[in-house]
Amino acid sequence: MQAAEETGSLPEGRRAAAPRLVAIASGKGGVGKTCLAIGLAQALAQGGRRVLLVDADLGLANVDVQLGLAPGADLTAVLAGRMSAAEAATRHPAGFAVLPGRSGSGALAGLDPALFARLEAALGEARAGFDLVLLDLGAGLDAAVRRLAALADLLLVVATEEPTSLTDAYAVVKLHRRDRPGGAARLVVNQAADRAAGERTWRTLDQACSRFLGAGLPLAGVVRRDARVPEAIRRQVPLLTRHPGCAAALDIAQLAKVLAP
Repeated sequence: MQAAEETGSLPEGRRAAAPRLVAIASGKGGVGKTCLAIGLAQALAQGGRRVLLVDADLGLANVDVQLGLAPGADLTAVLAGRMSAAEAATRHPAGFAVLPGRSGSGALAGLDPALFARLEAALGEARAGFDLVLLDLGAGLDAAVRRLAALADLLLVVATEEPTSLTDAYAVVKLHRRDRPGGAARLVVNQAADRAAGERTWRTLDQACSRFLGAGLPLAGVVRRDARVPEAIRRQVPLLTRHPGCAAALDIAQLAKVLAP
């Protein structure tokens, strides 16, 4: 397999348009999905993109906590029709906007069709005002997560080297292909021991998808395990601000270039 394909990019002349709405999902929690979403938002903003990070973990939102934000508005104001997504968003000093969710909100966790339609419309408006909208989805496979994943131009599935994480990632891909036939999805291997180990993890899942789902799963990138990641989370500072030259930060910056070359 050629190197361009292994990194999820396309050869010259075959490059697809950059996605505008990117959903970040995982089959299980604890894979570093939210930290990755924050890092991507910052890296994309540093590349000159106007980025909105939406905490779409409906009911268990924590992006604002990881960033140490005390927002005045959140996703509930958007669903109530009081504000647009852009109006409810909080600007972070790292250069991107954040639309927080609300932790413990049963109303958000169980969106009825009318509220989901309102959320879909709000995301459509946000796409017009930002270059990229990133959705940090909740872990798991419930109906709301699947519907939001199906809205995205690109689904990034985050997994680690753990067998249970790979099994859950496979389930995410399987259901996404059922929910949105032909939809684009790629894998991000997070917390990898090194790049070679991350690529081996990807090949395992890619081969399973090829064999049982009829098509493989492209690799978007590998993010190496880095002790500075939990330290940045504890300090509520984005990784690319706290440790811009660390291995994980460099890998996230490279992933951002794959998403928005």
